[in-house]
Amino acid sequence: MNISEPFIRRPIATSLLMAGVVLMGALGYYLLPISALPAVDFPTIQVTAQYPGASPDVMVSSVTTPLERQFGQISGLAMMSSVSSFGNSAVTLQFNLDRDIDAAAQDVQAAINAARGVLPRDLPNPPTYSKVNPADTPIITLQITSDTLPLEKVNDLADTVLAQKLSEVTGVGLVTIEGNQKPAVRVRVNPAAIAALGLSLEDVRSALTLNNVNAPKGSFDGPRQAYSIGANDQIFSAADYRPIIIAYKNGSPVRLGDIGEVVDDVENVRLAGWVYASSGVRPSSGAATSERQEAPRKSSNLAPTEPVRPSSGAATSERQEAPRKSSNLALTEPAAPEDGRTPGNKYGSSGAKHPAPAGGEHYSNC
Repeated sequence: MNISEPFIRRPIATSLLMAGVVLMGALGYYLLPISALPAVDFPTIQVTAQYPGASPDVMVSSVTTPLERQFGQISGLAMMSSVSSFGNSAVTLQFNLDRDIDAAAQDVQAAINAARGVLPRDLPNPPTYSKVNPADTPIITLQITSDTLPLEKVNDLADTVLAQKLSEVTGVGLVTIEGNQKPAVRVRVNPAAIAALGLSLEDVRSALTLNNVNAPKGSFDGPRQAYSIGANDQIFSAADYRPIIIAYKNGSPVRLGDIGEVVDDVENVRLAGWVYASSGVRPSSGAATSERQEAPRKSSNLAPTEPVRPSSGAATSERQEAPRKSSNLALTEPAAPEDGRTPGNKYGSSGAKHPAPAGGEHYSNC
């Protein structure tokens, strides 16, 4: 007896069986779930550039437009959009689905290098790119608190330690610190004082530039030995800036502390944060789903320092894993805060930002 004999001997049963299979297939076809917006991950790269003090119009003409002209020559580019605001420019590049994200990143870097000749010479940093879609939500958000450290110290540790380690995890495209306030020295010059001395703000700027350099000092060459001069002329604190001599008037030196106020502060005083430092981890464009889910867990080998907890916006599994995996990540230093703040208060940064200044933003799409 072969396998087809029962079906040949019972044709009616065979016909009913086949009809049942066809009916079940038809019902299953109509019950299949259909997604109106399928999960398609387009290769996307975001390029950002900073030009402090530039208005949105200046950013468009001097930074955004030269970059867009170079990016428009990249093959496989499907869409390009840009946003220019006060001192910042962001260009989003979306490529075709068959375009490899790593190869596209190399073309983007080549385009940035080609545009350097037409970008402003006083641009503090060259444009940078990240293989991330700005429309994607962070896969995990961490909040960092400290009972002893001031705001700028919390941000500095989050920027130099936590963000660097998270960026090394496979599948992580971008790590952002909301409300990030980098430490800086701010010089508040008294206009009446420099006008009375016949000085200008350009004189003050030139003096600060000349007295804050780290250039080779040369060496001493002898018949038997040679000594290299090791000295660092860079200044890192407000106390070291105050004695800088700006000019000589009537045979007396005019120091920076005589014409203004020099304080240790942050780069952008218009960013505010009171409760915590928030660090958002965005997945890399084109990374596998498994890599995105494993990225927060792989970051558990960070240097043991203090308590970092995920925010309420993180997924349930991430909220359960992150405190257990990263419970030794945070900022606990027994030293008293340098600014005299009372221990017990929590200093950090949040994602709160002030509204955009007058002048608005410029949007362009290609």
